[in-house]
Amino acid sequence: MKRVYNSSLSLSSFTLVAVAGFCLIVAGRAPARGDDSTYAGAAARASALARTVTIHRDTFGVPHVYGPTDASCVFGFIYAQAEDYFWQIEDSYLRSLGRAAEVYGDKSLPDDLVNLALEITRLSKEEYKKATPKTKELCQALADGLNYYLAVNPQVKPRLITHFEPWHTLAFRRFILYQSFIYGKSGLKASDILPAVQEIHDNKVGAVAFPADLRAELAVLEQDRQSMSEHVGSNMWAVRPDKSASGKALMFINPHQPFFGPGQWYEGHVISGEGWNLLGACFFGSPFPTLGYNGHVAWSHTVNNPDIVDLYTITFDDKTDPLRYRYGDGSKQATAWTEDVTVKDANGPVSRRFRFTKTHQGPLVAIRNGKPLAIRLAKLEDGEAIEQSYAMGRAQSVAEFKEAMRPCKLPMFNTIVADTGGNIFYVYNGAVPRRSAKFDWTKPVDGSNPETQWQGYLRFDELPQLENPQCGFLQNCNQSPLSTTPVAKELQAGEVDENPKASQYPPYLMATEHERDNPRAQISRRILHSTAKFAYEDWTRDGFNTKILEAELRIPDLVKEWEALSSKEPDRAAKLKEPVELLKGWDCISAVDSVPMTLFAETYDRALKLIAKRDLQNYPRIRALEATLANLEKTHGSWKVAWGEINRLQRIHGSQIDQRGQGAFRDDQPSLPIAGAPGPLGVVFNFYAVPQAGQKRHYGVAGHSFVGAIELAAQPKAKTILQFGESGDPASPHWFDQAALYAKKQFKPSWYAQADVEAHSERHYHPGEQAAGAKP
Repeated sequence: MKRVYNSSLSLSSFTLVAVAGFCLIVAGRAPARGDDSTYAGAAARASALARTVTIHRDTFGVPHVYGPTDASCVFGFIYAQAEDYFWQIEDSYLRSLGRAAEVYGDKSLPDDLVNLALEITRLSKEEYKKATPKTKELCQALADGLNYYLAVNPQVKPRLITHFEPWHTLAFRRFILYQSFIYGKSGLKASDILPAVQEIHDNKVGAVAFPADLRAELAVLEQDRQSMSEHVGSNMWAVRPDKSASGKALMFINPHQPFFGPGQWYEGHVISGEGWNLLGACFFGSPFPTLGYNGHVAWSHTVNNPDIVDLYTITFDDKTDPLRYRYGDGSKQATAWTEDVTVKDANGPVSRRFRFTKTHQGPLVAIRNGKPLAIRLAKLEDGEAIEQSYAMGRAQSVAEFKEAMRPCKLPMFNTIVADTGGNIFYVYNGAVPRRSAKFDWTKPVDGSNPETQWQGYLRFDELPQLENPQCGFLQNCNQSPLSTTPVAKELQAGEVDENPKASQYPPYLMATEHERDNPRAQISRRILHSTAKFAYEDWTRDGFNTKILEAELRIPDLVKEWEALSSKEPDRAAKLKEPVELLKGWDCISAVDSVPMTLFAETYDRALKLIAKRDLQNYPRIRALEATLANLEKTHGSWKVAWGEINRLQRIHGSQIDQRGQGAFRDDQPSLPIAGAPGPLGVVFNFYAVPQAGQKRHYGVAGHSFVGAIELAAQPKAKTILQFGESGDPASPHWFDQAALYAKKQFKPSWYAQADVEAHSERHYHPGEQAAGAKP
């Protein structure tokens, strides 16, 4: 197809005819699934919109999407995502719609049942009906972009979803926020729903049929998933102009997400004739970047633990009506409904019917001590998170950004934002319900007691926050807001403790047992506090800092044990002299050629487990070191193993890995050595590598994923990196091209100005002009 494009064409030069054509598309009714004639008509209308959109792929494959309107940019942005990794978009959406079992079978049934109990599909459809015209426009554009991609790329064969609806993106946002991030904060696992749901078979109601061996496998999976979630975290920093060599505020974006699955990052840039100019990252299937920078502000998020989910015990004791439950001095009526679920088995798809129950406190999702538990999630029914994220991405100052966040439609996430005016701001964001102080909200409460009812929500201004602190910086690494700036023991003469104080907030606001000050926050505060002024090069270098804080603290304890051992068991101690001397002389900086790093990382975890079990006899740290040496000798033939020999980055397709991090990783396939390490060791460069059955090496599954270093200026200076590359196609040059930089602790350029985008454009095209970059 001949391309019609002028690289110097300004956005204002797009014709009114093209804009009118776009309006016809967004106003057009979505075709029904399987209606080929209507589908073809929609594709034809989308083709007109496609001609108004230009996608520049830079030399790293990052899409810079130009269009006359914000909606046209959404169309182009999702089209680019589909080119790069349609498989992951569909995977994310089928999970969001509660249809994963249709593709993956019984193992995904509990997740689907949770999705259906939360009524994510129904709520998302209703949200779309009530949405603002702008939101509907953006949602329709996303659906049109995906459907157009499928129409012009018939070689791509969806596994399940052959047509996308405008409300699907709202279901995806609700799934990610509530099912992926919030649901587990209740203490429940997906499998807990099995006894709370009934299966209907041959008109008989009974327990859900679920294989015993799969229950055992799922229990291990959920335990591993919980362990990983407790350790994997994120970092974000901001400094004011007085701590910057350029006199400009600096922002460090470092959200740690899994390298595989629905939560992995995709980088992109949307530039519209309506003034949108946003570069950043989002999850596959999102309409626009949800963190990044826009020429006025830069922002990021980390996961926090505001108390935004409660469990209620429900008492059904009416002998005449099994759906009536106790409430106050009387009772209320529960609602029951059925859902048909298709589950793939060895013989193909099987339709199964399940019965769900909900109360005014929420749906029943577990049975504990014989009592049904209902779950209530803050603002689950409200939605509108997409509107808030859209407004945040268009803000032109910290003040405007705060106004965009004020409705608290985004139910969680710590947030730091900086602007070109030199302002920096942190908030412990959350849609936190007001509650009675009489109850222990960390446990299920009595659903029959009216005093357990929520009384609205805390206002944005009532949440912990801090703006332009005197210390000159803000940081959050998933720890409590009470240690955002230097804590008391870190203060120097004349400095004051500027952190929010716990006494200022309701006791249920923060889950402090999960948000204690952690080593990542401590090393971050050390770096930020001790540096008088950051040059931009310092800022990018510190974004990959590999100082191991815990090594400084823990190695002296090991040495003391060894010295005590030397006087009591000299022969045993003599065998450990060389590794102990290596650890004593180590600078506590992780590097790919570091043997002490391997010894410390392997020993640290073993020692912690012994100490946690109170197994303190016979020198626990020494025993942990001995176990490390023995394991290295057995696995590698020597205990002198460099960290980079074990700690590796390798890319496999998302279909080749499970949620435990076990997959098709192979020692005999190409991989790269990585200096990063798990966050609990107190390191900025986080990298979580998982041992693989039958392999000597460990392979990364989470950690530093999308990373950005931004200097806030009229023309921002920015560098970014993804751990792998932009494309999910193994045949693409952008499958693993950023990994080489990542392994060297380096960033790639992030081109923002149009002149820079065009100067580094690898190719440019309208959607539909080129074959898809991703395989089905």
